Amino acid sequence: MDGERGARRESSKWSSGKGLAAVLAIAVNLGFIAFLVFSVTWQNRKEAAVSVELYAPPAPAPKTATPKPPEPAPPQPEPPKPTPEPPKPEPPPPKPQPEPPKPVPKVEPPAPSKAEIALKAKREQAERARIEKEKRDAEKREADKRDAEKKKLDDKRIADARDRQAREAEALKAQAERERLASAKAADAAQAKALDDYIRRIQARIKGNVVLPPDIAGNPEAVFDVLQLPTGEIIDVQLRKSSGVRAYDEAVQRAIMKASPLPKPEVADLFRRNLTLKFRPLD
Repeated sequence: MDGERGARRESSKWSSGKGLAAVLAIAVNLGFIAFLVFSVTWQNRKEAAVSVELYAPPAPAPKTATPKPPEPAPPQPEPPKPTPEPPKPEPPPPKPQPEPPKPVPKVEPPAPSKAEIALKAKREQAERARIEKEKRDAEKREADKRDAEKKKLDDKRIADARDRQAREAEALKAQAERERLASAKAADAAQAKALDDYIRRIQARIKGNVVLPPDIAGNPEAVFDVLQLPTGEIIDVQLRKSSGVRAYDEAVQRAIMKASPLPKPEVADLFRRNLTLKFRPLD
């Protein structure tokens, strides 16, 4: 039992010694590293230049008394040691000069063969022909465009002229129709006037033969339809409207028959086979 305890104590002592030795080794290494860093930093730091002025003290005034021996001069400070200049870096070696480019030898192209010359001429001729064809086509298109525009303008002018002629024709036709109507109206008016004159002449002849009955009141009207021949001879007389006085109606009818043949019109076209005659006693 005592032997085991002793062995344990020896083992614990050995372990403690090893740990302490390791700590001391680390501390020494750290100190050495710090010293190296500090020494490198101190060597790189530039020292300030120290200037020292040397001057002699003023000489003392002469005394009549016995001169004292001169005091020894104070020790002069040692001049500062010059700081060694850092070594200058060596200049870089000169760069090698590039070699000048070698001249490229000119290679003369081979002379074209006859086939190549002929092919080139054929291509140039084909190109010229193509350009000429495109030029002709462009000129033809421009000419066609101009012709189309001219035709369009001509068609428009023709259409305008036709419209103008149609309007003028319509105007002339309307004017002719108006003139025809006016002429027809004038002719009808003249014919109506001539017919009225013809009827009045017939009525005047008949009235000359009427014997008015006595004591007829007012101015009654009697209307008769008379049928005659182209020679004016009367064929028939019919009473269309009575005047209301029988004696007057009969007197007029006798006068019509007595007036036969009736007078002829001045113009043959005014002859009427059927006549409608009106009579009033006071007209």
